Amino acid sequence: MAVANIISKNDNERQFSFEVLPPLKGTGTERLFSDIEKLCRLNPAFINITTHHSEYVYKDVGEGRYERSRVRRRPGTIAVAAAIQQRFGVTVQPHIICSGATTEDIEYELLDLQFLGITDLLLLRGDKAREDQSFKPTPGGHAHTTDLIRQVQLFNDGFFYDGTPIKNPGPKFDIGVACYPEKHEEAPNMERDMEYLRQKQELGAQYAVTQLFFDNQKYFDFVEKARLMGITIPIIPGIKPLAKLSQLTVVPRTFHCDIPEALAKEIVKCKTDEDARLLGIEWTTEQCRELYQHGICDIHFYTVSAVDSVVEIVRKLRA
Repeated sequence: MAVANIISKNDNERQFSFEVLPPLKGTGTERLFSDIEKLCRLNPAFINITTHHSEYVYKDVGEGRYERSRVRRRPGTIAVAAAIQQRFGVTVQPHIICSGATTEDIEYELLDLQFLGITDLLLLRGDKAREDQSFKPTPGGHAHTTDLIRQVQLFNDGFFYDGTPIKNPGPKFDIGVACYPEKHEEAPNMERDMEYLRQKQELGAQYAVTQLFFDNQKYFDFVEKARLMGITIPIIPGIKPLAKLSQLTVVPRTFHCDIPEALAKEIVKCKTDEDARLLGIEWTTEQCRELYQHGICDIHFYTVSAVDSVVEIVRKLRA
């Protein structure tokens, strides 16, 4: 069943979905599939798979010279999605991003996905390259998620990006997008950021998944404001449990979200990573329970470095 249909059901069934990360180049898939096996025991609504652009690395070639080349540290998003679908029989949703891709690259990704029978996509601009100060679109690529949505919708309508008709159009793609309860880091203000979300809806986005947050009130306020602006698509809360002491500073810096003072006070009391992990489980479990109390049935977990914590949280919520 398509993700859009899964989350639009009106039977008040509480559902979970998970985001996973492809393995680093050359490390194999054993750990990833072990983690997915744990997650699949929880009967997820769907699993989405991140993707990452290539980046420049500098190799010392001797005599004070360095050679610059582009590498992808985590390739295989589409292949991993296909393997999960085949091995575990769960709905999968690969990320498709503007960053590092030309329109032709994206077109071939769409063709490959159709061949594999994968029609659920999460469309994102993607992060800036590590070596850039701000996001720079790839030559021949897109600068914004809205441009990417237009390309996918053109493909859905039976045309390649250059306007050439597709002789045998396949199944259409369903489209999910991201949104930011605490504002995207590059948006000038919350109103402009939400206007971009409204534009994504108008272009055909069927639902949105939020960036992670630790303060539910920010999510509630965001959804309320979205509805007043005419944004009607489902907005799925994205949750990540803290798992390490270092995340007190790393998570806000990386994901541009606040740690509530109540949580920060408890984290600084932790002496070990295990203390922090247990606190993360407790906080996230209560966070999810409060979401339930507000009628939220679909919760999306960011599982990187926290698979075992997520498993414990879901079991607590189902107890």
